[in-house]
Amino acid sequence: MSHLVRVANVLRDRGLLQQRLVHALKHDLRKLSTSVVRRKDGTIVNKPRTASLILEDGTKVKGYSFGNERSMAGEVVFNTGLVGYPEALTDPSYRGQILTLTYPIVGNYGVPDTALRDEMGLMQYVESDRIHVAGLLVQDYSHHHSHWNSVKSLSQWLKDEGVPALYGIDTRMLTKLIRDRGTVLGKIEFEGDPVEFVDPNLRNLMAEVSTQEVQIFGKGNPVKIIAVDCGIKHNMIRNLVKRGAEVHVVPWNHDIKNESYDGLFVSNGPGDPALATEAVDNLKQILQEERPEPIFGICMGNQLTSLAAGAKSYKLPLGNRGHNQPVLNLLNDQAFITSQNHGYAIDNETLPPGWKPMFINANDLTNEGIMHESRPIFTAQFHPEARGGPTDTEFLFDIFMDMIRKGKGNSRSVSSVIPPGKPRPAPVNVNKVLVLGSGGLSIGQAGEFDYSGSQAIKALKEENLQTVLMNPNIASVQTNAHGEKQADHVYFLPVTPEFVTDVIKREKPDGILLSMGGQTALNCGVELYKQGILQQYGVKVLGTPIESIMATEDRQIFSDKLTEINEKIAPSFAVESVKEALEAAAEIGYPVMVRSAYALGGLGSGIAADRQKLKDIATKALAMSNQILIEKSLLGWKEVEYEVVRDGADNCVTVCNMENFDPLGVHTGDSIVVAPSQTLSNYEYHMLRETAIKVVRHLGIVGECNIQYALHPQSLEYCIIEVNARLSRSSALASKATGYPLAFIAAKLAVGKQLPEIKNATTQSTTACFEPSLDYIVTKIPRWDLDRFQHTSKQIGSSMKSVGEVMAIGRTFEESLQKALRMIHPSIEGFVSQLPMGKSYAPNHNMNEDLRIPSSTRIHSICKALYDGYTVDQIHDLTAIDRWFLHKLDSIVNMENNLRTFTRQTVPTESLELAKKAGFSDKQIGKALSLTESDSRQLRLERSIKPWVKQIDTMAAEYPAKTNYLYSTYNGMEHDLTFNDHGTMVLGCGPYHIGSSVEFDWCAVSAIRTLRQLGHKTVVVNHNPETVSTDFDECDRLYFEELSLERVLDIYEQEKCHGAIISVGGQIPNNLAMPMYNNGVNILGTSPLMIDNAEDRSTYSAILDQIGIEQAPWRSLSSLDEALEFAASVGYPCLLRPSYVLSGSAMNVAYGPEELTKFLEEASRVSMEHPVVITKFIEGAREIEMDAVARDGVVVAHAVSEHVENAGVHSGDATLILPTQTISQEALNKVREATRGIAKKFCITGPFNTQFLAKGDNVMVIETNLRASRSFPFVSKTIGTDLIDVATKVMIDHPIDVPSLPTLETPHIPQGYVGIKAPMFSWPRLRDADPVLRCEMASTGEVACFGPNVHSAFLKALLSTGFKVPKRSVLIGIQHSFQPKFLPTAFKLKSLGYKLYATEATAAYLNAHKMDSSPVAWPMQEDQSSIVSATKLIQDRKIDLVINLPTNNTKYVKDNYLIRRAAVDSGVPLITNFEVTKMFAEALEQMYGKLDATSLFHYQKHAKKV
Repeated sequence: MSHLVRVANVLRDRGLLQQRLVHALKHDLRKLSTSVVRRKDGTIVNKPRTASLILEDGTKVKGYSFGNERSMAGEVVFNTGLVGYPEALTDPSYRGQILTLTYPIVGNYGVPDTALRDEMGLMQYVESDRIHVAGLLVQDYSHHHSHWNSVKSLSQWLKDEGVPALYGIDTRMLTKLIRDRGTVLGKIEFEGDPVEFVDPNLRNLMAEVSTQEVQIFGKGNPVKIIAVDCGIKHNMIRNLVKRGAEVHVVPWNHDIKNESYDGLFVSNGPGDPALATEAVDNLKQILQEERPEPIFGICMGNQLTSLAAGAKSYKLPLGNRGHNQPVLNLLNDQAFITSQNHGYAIDNETLPPGWKPMFINANDLTNEGIMHESRPIFTAQFHPEARGGPTDTEFLFDIFMDMIRKGKGNSRSVSSVIPPGKPRPAPVNVNKVLVLGSGGLSIGQAGEFDYSGSQAIKALKEENLQTVLMNPNIASVQTNAHGEKQADHVYFLPVTPEFVTDVIKREKPDGILLSMGGQTALNCGVELYKQGILQQYGVKVLGTPIESIMATEDRQIFSDKLTEINEKIAPSFAVESVKEALEAAAEIGYPVMVRSAYALGGLGSGIAADRQKLKDIATKALAMSNQILIEKSLLGWKEVEYEVVRDGADNCVTVCNMENFDPLGVHTGDSIVVAPSQTLSNYEYHMLRETAIKVVRHLGIVGECNIQYALHPQSLEYCIIEVNARLSRSSALASKATGYPLAFIAAKLAVGKQLPEIKNATTQSTTACFEPSLDYIVTKIPRWDLDRFQHTSKQIGSSMKSVGEVMAIGRTFEESLQKALRMIHPSIEGFVSQLPMGKSYAPNHNMNEDLRIPSSTRIHSICKALYDGYTVDQIHDLTAIDRWFLHKLDSIVNMENNLRTFTRQTVPTESLELAKKAGFSDKQIGKALSLTESDSRQLRLERSIKPWVKQIDTMAAEYPAKTNYLYSTYNGMEHDLTFNDHGTMVLGCGPYHIGSSVEFDWCAVSAIRTLRQLGHKTVVVNHNPETVSTDFDECDRLYFEELSLERVLDIYEQEKCHGAIISVGGQIPNNLAMPMYNNGVNILGTSPLMIDNAEDRSTYSAILDQIGIEQAPWRSLSSLDEALEFAASVGYPCLLRPSYVLSGSAMNVAYGPEELTKFLEEASRVSMEHPVVITKFIEGAREIEMDAVARDGVVVAHAVSEHVENAGVHSGDATLILPTQTISQEALNKVREATRGIAKKFCITGPFNTQFLAKGDNVMVIETNLRASRSFPFVSKTIGTDLIDVATKVMIDHPIDVPSLPTLETPHIPQGYVGIKAPMFSWPRLRDADPVLRCEMASTGEVACFGPNVHSAFLKALLSTGFKVPKRSVLIGIQHSFQPKFLPTAFKLKSLGYKLYATEATAAYLNAHKMDSSPVAWPMQEDQSSIVSATKLIQDRKIDLVINLPTNNTKYVKDNYLIRRAAVDSGVPLITNFEVTKMFAEALEQMYGKLDATSLFHYQKHAKKV
């Protein structure tokens, strides 16, 4: 084909191409491929031929041909399978039918050898010797397939077999139409080739597909079985032969009454069973003769046997044609997931005496098989041979063969031989359940556990159980005190065995849930079990037994358990020392993978290519865990995951399977992930599914778990990587990807519910015992913030580094991927070569290395490589990423190149449509056409190109759904719903990242709940799968969509929203305020013009000067010279502040001209369209937070908190105290007065936050954010007033009770208790990052605790972050200027009995003041010193706490960094701030050993009484 294209191009370029030659070449090209062929300049040489799908009601839609170009008519049906198109197309049951595949992306793995037969003479990879469907309809066809076992494309196969096929069809629309109408006749019609409608059901289709002569398979086997071929699938024959049968396949109407046989088998087949009168009569004679030989019928065999027995059949409103149909065995109550393909069913009411149903469909309760009560006859309407589909019921072939072997001369009913189901477990009798949360968000354990915990509590409350929650994460929704979905009591405490024991003593729960709080809860539960606490107090572990948890967490036990069932894991050894690790690696051979036991997110893991690297990784890993696994590296293998659910009665389903875009070697949390898998064949998909169920059953898991595989890219070889016996990050993703609420279901199962009795929340009519069908593709992409950290590499590997993730939904991979990329950061336009945030590639950029080594920006490097001329094969060789993904990326590049050849006037509408279907944004298209985003949008609307709104319903439209879970796509032809709500739009927070985390989800959820309580319909837009706000039952309409101007306007205009709230989701929605306002959106609350004034640093500072509010000296900058001049006039240090940023991005303190020059360049880059302001940095000042709500410029509610740390530490990294402890009343009065003035000047209506500096009684404003801040959840819960609830009422102009609120005149100051909010850092994850605090935020989460005084609250909060109180020794290193202030702290530590070590100058100073301390050598001077180095002591576990207090004047910069890093890498607590050190020593002195489990609700209850 490439030769023909080249010839055509050359001829065209020379102007020699005659019309006839053009036609001939295009015809030849079409015969070879229906894909779009492009020249290098991007112009289209050949386009696929169009054809029409026409339905008998007159519906006509256009599609693109990728099969044989001839018209064909038939009945239009659908199949909801995610894989298995070669099997489906060759299933004789589809005879005469035009098959619609609901999964939209088809052809991915090509077609295997369809002529190959196995040793039995049966088709190896397909179900018959030809394609039986009359035609094929799909949404998106993969022109480039990729699979080791494929020999041709699906397109080529269809052409070879003469079968027409169309892509570009809205298959969801079609499925709904078939579902609602029952029988739908249609035709694929090409221009010039008309055909009439044909109803194949009027023909005897069995006669068309059945063998014409007797065929024998398994000749010589001892058991003779007559198989009546009504359209038999080859895998049915295979299942009988491999069990020892000699199978005689006879025609459908064969006279069987005179045949001798050991068993009679009646196969599947197409059409109306009532037309097969001869087959029914033959069976009727067999039944009347009461022959003793067992009979087994499948699908059509079920219907024919039933009709022969005297029952009646009927046409189903819609056929069951998928791989996820739940069936109940009425003999033992077991549930199975089955593959089905039938349009008729048997009426149970018409079964004669002696017969009864054996199986029923758990969804619609229709018949799924019958049995005779005394004779060996049974049938199944479903497909136990399952190709394609699940193999859960393949055991029925064993039952049939057992009946034959055991029943000779002894006619017995199937009920006597079918295995009994697992005994129904005893009811779980609990009244009060303790739920352990995960604590503060950290890398590897983030917001997904707020979501899962919230779901679990909701489920437990539905079961009328008392719930007690332990979780110090103050910012989470689950720790709310009030609401029908909330726990009865919430304890803000460290999730440690000591505090959990105290809560157990107080609350006396009889059940505990460990699976909803990540590794924190799991590890704590295991420790409680080992200590005998749970047994002592009669607390039952709900769900998965603790022994099963330990089996999955302990690497050696896990390995042994898998060996018991002959499952495959990589060769490995569990070790407990570095020495053992080196010995294990020597035996396995390098490279090796290191994995830690009882760790989350790959913490401590890594790939070691040699002995030295292993020594380094193992040392660090063993600092965090007492056991590590050394296993053979499987770098380059595919990584695949399954989410599995199992109940106490052994019913088991896989809810979602996912495939990593990156091959093994990149942690799944750091990989791009797609759901469902895209490059697995039916055999691979179900091989891994079957293994997952086997493993989960063997481990005894009850609830939900995740299993991860490594799959060889060129064979069927696989290894199990791990099983997580709890809810995980992937569980939250799978829940949102499928609409199946895993945590909710798992909690129900934990308290004894069974899967079949739980309802599907989206359809509200079917059962939760099913496996979701997706008619879309989901793409998850991680969000990293690695640029914030000094010394941290962009490289990613087996230890997770990402801080959040996004999830995009589309009906093509290209659409889903490009949406997801834009969701990651507003600066990313899609699949583009430009790096995020306008960064440039390094001058010495090495493309090959960039591709070979995984990094946080590799996806952009792939794009750049494609633009630079790299081929798909070259990139595959460097990355090991499957070619299917790379071809899809290449198509995006080709499409953009094509767009660049047009202008606004010349671009074809079809090209615009194709670009939108491939996920291009208006901005991307505008760039290609040299248009602004606004002009590009206008062009699109002029061409009537708008997105369609689709539902996520878990069933691929097979059943009607009442779901409000929505996404937008250009790959459609109709909306799934109407738009009459005109609700209030609420914009969510987007991906969690440093500076914007779960606290903004809390704000959004609070606003949504308030709106709904007040009777307002809500329209929520967000794309973060870890959030509660993206739980579809939290709002009236949930759009899992981009938070971009384009998408928000699309939704706002489609829904005709009456207004939008943008102030509760953090900076991303806030930055959309002016663009939305300029496009006519009604922004509720503070005017966007005022938001713009506050965000623009220069305008804001000028306004404060106008109204006389004091602030540090400042200047708006337009050049470096201005910055240097300002610094010279006020003196260093100076603070640089960019506009429109969150979490201090590019905010830095400069202590000299060199730093000022460097920092100004960074600030200008992140704030290109807005000014950068320089201010004098005030040293030694305290920061104060004012969180408030105003109405029309008047403050109606507020709370004031102070930082423990002095100014210079970002507020997100600071330790907050409420009420304030050190701020004078005079200063507080000034703070409130300034707040009053700011609210009035900016005419604020809604939430806002202002930060102040206080030095003595002097107060200066730092900044104001006219939106909710990250401290809103903390202050709201601490003072007992939900400020977002108040703000929401204010923004929609709802009356509020001002006298009851904490106004500036009547503050609500906590009485008798103090709240402390402490930051949560993830330094161990960020290898080589310097763990010091700066103006730019570094923390990934927060916790809060409460106590009768500041020291008790502080110590609890510190312990909640994972901090361990030192037992023996402390290492101190302080800069010279801290020495006088530090003496009292050192004295306290010494008095508490700690042995003090110190760096040399610090030791000398302490010893001079009679505080014995042992000097240690600087790390870089270890070889020249006679004393042991600081890092050696830390690594040898001789130090329990490191206090390292540097300043900008620190002399030994590298040495101090090495000390700090050694502490982090060795799991030793580290404090780098003087004020925190001081408070820690005071808290230890006053409170250690005196802490208890008293928490916020106790104090607030007591305060109300007082």
